[in-house]
Amino acid sequence: MSRNGQSLVPGQPGTSEPTEGSVVFPAAIGDTAMVFGAGVISAGYWFDTHEHPQHQIAWAARGVIAVEIGDGYWVLPPTRALWIPGGTRHRTGTTQGATMRGIFVAPDRCPVSLTAPTMLRVSPLLRELFDHLTGPDTAPTRNPADDNAAARRERAEAVVFDLIEPVDVIPVGARRPVDARAGQVADALTHNPADPRTLDELAADAATSPRTLARLFLAETGISFGQWRTQIRLAASLPLLAEGLPIARIAGRVGYATPSAYVAAFRRAVGVSPGRYFAG
Repeated sequence: MSRNGQSLVPGQPGTSEPTEGSVVFPAAIGDTAMVFGAGVISAGYWFDTHEHPQHQIAWAARGVIAVEIGDGYWVLPPTRALWIPGGTRHRTGTTQGATMRGIFVAPDRCPVSLTAPTMLRVSPLLRELFDHLTGPDTAPTRNPADDNAAARRERAEAVVFDLIEPVDVIPVGARRPVDARAGQVADALTHNPADPRTLDELAADAATSPRTLARLFLAETGISFGQWRTQIRLAASLPLLAEGLPIARIAGRVGYATPSAYVAAFRRAVGVSPGRYFAG
């Protein structure tokens, strides 16, 4: 949302003050296939969970944003974006602050057939086109006589669609259990993924048995406690990867004894190595 209360989401008024910037285009205008919202999101801010009828390409021109959709968690530096199909409930935010572009696509004018949230590769050319389409020379116009501006924008939008390239990765993340005992454990491990306590130790601190705690995680998250813990550790590692920290430092910060153990867990869960996840 901007200082004047506009939202990065077309058709949705904001409810608080996340940005120091301004929204460029808050709603679709004329016959354009795309509309751009732009703003500076302050560190630690998350938009409330919402949905919109348009498809969205969530992208940060500077900084790193994250998107949560159900159990999935995507972290997006400027080399990555996320395709969010229309009608998909999601939550977007940032830990360190970011300049975000909300790129909204009219479904009836969209040649892209992605029906599930999909990470996209943002090449240098695609990045330039995103910035170009946010600028005044290609802004949507209410003047039907301005054929030149409309033609420029239509050509640029067509190239954007041609350049959309999915990245074949598996999203990370896991649901938080709702039971108070399991929730206490989940909150502790989310706050500190490197917490070394075993299941037995965590169960004792939550005043329950290891067997009960394991059963609660499986019943309420759909995966075992060990798998849940791995997902939370990998999710915590993504912002560190996006910031370019060395693998050796990341591994220790999220609870792995060695870099090789972290790389192996990442590859098994995500399908690529950590080094390739954000590679250009």
